[in-house]
Amino acid sequence: MNDPNGSNDPSSHAATSDMETDYVVGQDNIEGQLGPFGFDIHNRVFVVSALASSVFIVLTLIFPERAGAIFQSIVAFSTGTLDWYFMIVVNIFVLFSLAMIVLPYGKIRLGGPDARPEYSYLSWFSMLFAAGIGIGLLFFGVLEPVYHANVSLPLGIPSPFGTDGELDPGAIPAATAMGLAGTYLHWGIHGWAVYVVMALALSIFTYNKGLPFSIRSAFFPILGDRVWGWWGHAIDILAVFSTLFGLATSLGLGAQQANAGMNFVFGLEVSATAQVVIILLVTAVALVSVWRGLDGGVKKLSELNMILAVLFFLFVLFAGPTLIALSGFWKGLTTYVTEFVSLSAPFGRDDDAFRQDWTIFYWAWWISWAPFVGMFIARVSRGRTIREFVTCVLIIPSLFIFIWMGVFGATALEQLYASPDTSLVKDYVIDNYSPELSLFGMLNELPLTGLMATIAIVLALVFFVTSSDSGSLVIDTITAGGKIDAPRTQRMFWATVEGLIAIVLLLGGGLSALQAGVTATAIPFSIVMLLMCYSIIKALNGELHRR
Repeated sequence: MNDPNGSNDPSSHAATSDMETDYVVGQDNIEGQLGPFGFDIHNRVFVVSALASSVFIVLTLIFPERAGAIFQSIVAFSTGTLDWYFMIVVNIFVLFSLAMIVLPYGKIRLGGPDARPEYSYLSWFSMLFAAGIGIGLLFFGVLEPVYHANVSLPLGIPSPFGTDGELDPGAIPAATAMGLAGTYLHWGIHGWAVYVVMALALSIFTYNKGLPFSIRSAFFPILGDRVWGWWGHAIDILAVFSTLFGLATSLGLGAQQANAGMNFVFGLEVSATAQVVIILLVTAVALVSVWRGLDGGVKKLSELNMILAVLFFLFVLFAGPTLIALSGFWKGLTTYVTEFVSLSAPFGRDDDAFRQDWTIFYWAWWISWAPFVGMFIARVSRGRTIREFVTCVLIIPSLFIFIWMGVFGATALEQLYASPDTSLVKDYVIDNYSPELSLFGMLNELPLTGLMATIAIVLALVFFVTSSDSGSLVIDTITAGGKIDAPRTQRMFWATVEGLIAIVLLLGGGLSALQAGVTATAIPFSIVMLLMCYSIIKALNGELHRR
């Protein structure tokens, strides 16, 4: 295949391909025809995505109440009616990923036998964590273990506070272990398996097959050259919307937590106006990072934030009840392993509050983030064997998250049960549900509360920036027809759109709107990803036959 982008195009590093096509990267693009902006855009994917995003923003601002009602209906349908579907789909992704490790496909190297990794493990994990899970660690690290152990009650465990509200010490160990196990379910290998499928597809079809770095390329074994027409356009447009709404959810949660933290430390009013201002300011910083590019922007920010996050974690570990925190992490992990099948089961369960309100939202959120994180992982994973790639993406990040949430969750639960009448964690999570304040409730019981709460705010804001930066890079690649060296002004355009969608979702219904945006795009995109598994197998069989 011809390569108009030179060595900057991932497909130019591909091994000799067994999938021949006359398509040239960027052949359908409009280049340099939009005045001073100098955009280089796919004339169908970009235009449809940009116009539809603009219409959504305008209509939601004009009709916020009606939009809010629609958003709530989408959430109710997705979590109440399609819960079994999401559970089955994500379980399929887990089995598929594990198969990639143990089957002969695992010895295939992404980019061909001579390819070698371009980034060290430290840089790779830093970019992955900052772009993919950072805001979630801060927002849910305290909230989920406490809520699951006392309110949502995975697999029907008894609440330590009982029906009369009195604390039952005998119920605490089981509730703590299952609360942490339920949290691990949402942040463990199920979610990372979703990313594995997307990242593996992009890597194989780009680095090994020489096709454009775009979602549609994964469907070449199914559609052939028709993938460059409207079938492919529809796939890429759907990927753009999935990414936009997945990112908007994270940005909205990040803004809520930053606003709550500023109220906790500085007394800043918690309001939609404050959250809008935070999104605008952070989006402005993200624009600067976008302008600096991958190595000069997101990589440096990710590494800096990773160091700060590790120091923050170590403070919580050693300033709090260290042995209890580590013991809680381990008990949660063993419970997660022993109850893995039960927690993953789609049928025969009585824990609707846990499964529908939490697990289904998470599975939809992970799927909606798949184009974003999957493409980003693929960008930095060339040269690794499939076995190394899948193991690292599936297992190592999960363990890191388990340690983080195990320590934060166990620390918060110890505070809760030690002083239930005065615990801010109980107030923020159980009595007066304020999820954005849960982390600060835990920090209130530790030394240097003001300083550490301020660091938590900074972490949330920088995670906010790196998510927007990385997401803009991915969306721009899709809407530029697979080019990765399109003008920086295009990435800045999409960073702006991400911020605006986060704003209108907050104004149009808050958390329900954020959840609706995720689930609405995850439903059709989950079907795309199931078909992607079939394409991956076909492509890998071709690689094995050529060895």
